[in-house]
Amino acid sequence: MPLNISLADYGVGNLHSIRKALENCGARVKVLADMKELLDAECVVFPGVGAFSRTMERLVPYREDIVDRLLSGVPCLGICIGAQILFQGSEEGSIPGLGFISGNVVKLKGKRIPHMGWNTVESEDDMFRGIESRHFYFAHSYFGDPKEDVVVGTTEYYSRFPTLFRKASTYGTQFHPEKSSASGMRFLENFVRFAEGCT
Repeated sequence: MPLNISLADYGVGNLHSIRKALENCGARVKVLADMKELLDAECVVFPGVGAFSRTMERLVPYREDIVDRLLSGVPCLGICIGAQILFQGSEEGSIPGLGFISGNVVKLKGKRIPHMGWNTVESEDDMFRGIESRHFYFAHSYFGDPKEDVVVGTTEYYSRFPTLFRKASTYGTQFHPEKSSASGMRFLENFVRFAEGCT
C-alpha cells in the first residue's frame, strides 16, 4: 500500500512541485485546506513557501493537537517555512509557532540576504543515504535556532547554521528538496521509505 501523505495547504505558496515530487516517490498525496484533518494524517508534509505568521494563522487552533501527534511518532516533513513553524516563534512574525522544537527562528547575518541558490548540506543522517551530490537549493532569510539537540545537518553561508532537524519522526529542512534536482528527489525517496517504516 502506498504511503498516504497529507500536504498542508495553509494558503501560501505553490504546492504543485512538492506534490508531484512526492507522488513520483510512490506516495499518495492529499492536499488539505482544513488543518483539522491533519490530526488524522498518516504522514504530514508542511510545504515551504510563505511568511511565518501567515503560515501559522490556520494552524494556531490545532497547535497542541498537532504537536501531540508529532510527539507520538507520526512522520512529518517540514520544508523551509514548513520547518520554521516547528519552532516556538520567529523574528519574522508575531504569531507563535507550533512549539514542537524549543527555540526560535532568527534572521541570517551576512552581506547578501536572502540566501538564494545552491549550497552544500553537511550531514551523516540516513536521509542522505545514496545521495552523491550534497548540493541543495535554498531561498530564505531566516533559519531555526534550536535550544535542544535536534540538528542533524548544517550549511555554511557567512557562518555555519543548521539546515536539517530531526525530532521523533519529524524532519525539518531549510533547503527545498523538491527544487534540488536528483539529490532532492533521492532525499524525498528516503523520507517516504522512512515514513513507511513508521506507520
